[in-house]
Amino acid sequence: MSRYYRAAAAAVLALVLASCSKSSKESEANIKPESNRKKAPNFSLKDANGDTVNLVDYRGKVVLVNFWATWCGPCKYEMPWFVEFEQKYKDRDFAVLGVSMDDDGWKSVKPYISEHKINYRVMIGSEVISQQFGDIDSLPTSFILDRQGRIAATHVGLVDKRDYQNEILKLLDDPKHAAAGGDTVSELAGLVRPGTR
Repeated sequence: MSRYYRAAAAAVLALVLASCSKSSKESEANIKPESNRKKAPNFSLKDANGDTVNLVDYRGKVVLVNFWATWCGPCKYEMPWFVEFEQKYKDRDFAVLGVSMDDDGWKSVKPYISEHKINYRVMIGSEVISQQFGDIDSLPTSFILDRQGRIAATHVGLVDKRDYQNEILKLLDDPKHAAAGGDTVSELAGLVRPGTR
């Protein structure tokens, strides 16, 4: 756990330095080109209610997967944004999934979820899940997945709320992909017989 503490402290320092040098220019979405997006590894974890969460079941949605911990200062700072995003965009096929890396698991996490009124699904992660996502050694670390379950953006440490929002909106508003199942519009059009509407 100590490596996460060190990484969180470094993330706070990086944010302070970045905020001093950041220009006033509007933040823009930093989405990977489709050809560079890799499939996110699937996981199957229990949420706070004991229900199973399979990442693959979220295909067709834009998903923010956030690795965090209750003791992580930058995590506490950004979690209200995720609560807001979940509320604001859930009807547009968007979801936030929180993966806690707390060593004591639900003992710390369940009270935290209740106290902070977390409105999205939270699970307890493991070293195996961390390794599948590239050996996460800094918290928070977040991945934004497109409707096909591919990693479209990655954030290590705390970043600006506008970065997340712009990336989420860019993926939600992508005209090339239909909401259902992530099929492209052109693929769906090919299913329509000529002369029919």
